[in-house]
Amino acid sequence: MSDFVLNDSDTELDSDEELQEAFAKGLLKPGLNEEIERVEKKYVNNVADLKAKLKEFELKLPWIETLDLVTTVAPLAPDVALQMQQTAQRRKNITENTKGKVEYDPTQDPVLNEFKRENLIHRQAQAAVIDGIKRLKELNIPTKRPDDYFAEMAKSDEHMQKVRKNLMAKQAAQARTEKVRQLREQKKISKRVQIDTKLKQAADKKQMLEQLKRVRKGKSTDLDFLEDNKGKNSNKGNPKNKVNKKRAMKDKKFGFGGKKKGSKLNTRESTHQIDGFNSSAKKKPFNFKTKNFKPNNKKKNQRPGKSKRKNAKR
Repeated sequence: MSDFVLNDSDTELDSDEELQEAFAKGLLKPGLNEEIERVEKKYVNNVADLKAKLKEFELKLPWIETLDLVTTVAPLAPDVALQMQQTAQRRKNITENTKGKVEYDPTQDPVLNEFKRENLIHRQAQAAVIDGIKRLKELNIPTKRPDDYFAEMAKSDEHMQKVRKNLMAKQAAQARTEKVRQLREQKKISKRVQIDTKLKQAADKKQMLEQLKRVRKGKSTDLDFLEDNKGKNSNKGNPKNKVNKKRAMKDKKFGFGGKKKGSKLNTRESTHQIDGFNSSAKKKPFNFKTKNFKPNNKKKNQRPGKSKRKNAKR
């Protein structure tokens, strides 16, 4: 079974035939399609009626209720003028370098024009703010929030605490990163200085050995380089031999109290001096009960012993 396809040419012929049949039967009458004349619309600018209508719905409110201002543009700041000049020069350089020999017109630059437009809006708003604050002060209306003013916040305290913690964490991370970077830089610098010092020492040593070799071969008799090297080594010095300025100032102010450490040690004079030495002096007996030395001037016990007392009883 084949599908039937209707051609466009057949439909056009059928429509024409239908129109002819309708015209022959009298169904189509002339005058159904008429041309309409175009009437031009007239715009009337009736200023008097417009002003009268404006007075009808105009609200005569005080200025504090409307705060409407008509001001001129504030003067251009010197730093902004310099910035605009630098931007124009930079745009000119970019245009000439990218597009070849093309004359740059600042008035046709959309970027520069956008910057100027935003600057004009800013200056207009600045002039309005200055004039508005002046009028508010004349009306004795405060323009600043008092110190004891408390307003309900749009965010809860918990949310603000989370925000504060997040900001503190970011600041701490940045500070830690900066500190690590500084330590890394310091480490690099110290390592570089250490390497330079070692290279310099190696170069000095090599130069000294070369001069010493020349002296050994008899090509030179100058030995001043040895004294110079000795002077360099002596300049390093011992840190123990350095003068403590703080200690010196205190000694100058309060005086030097003398040597304290090792004051009881024997010397040659004290060893040979034997005045007052008595070798026959008896040592004091020690009492182990009281843990004290017994005095020598104590009288002896006159009581006889046990055997003598027994013999006396017989």
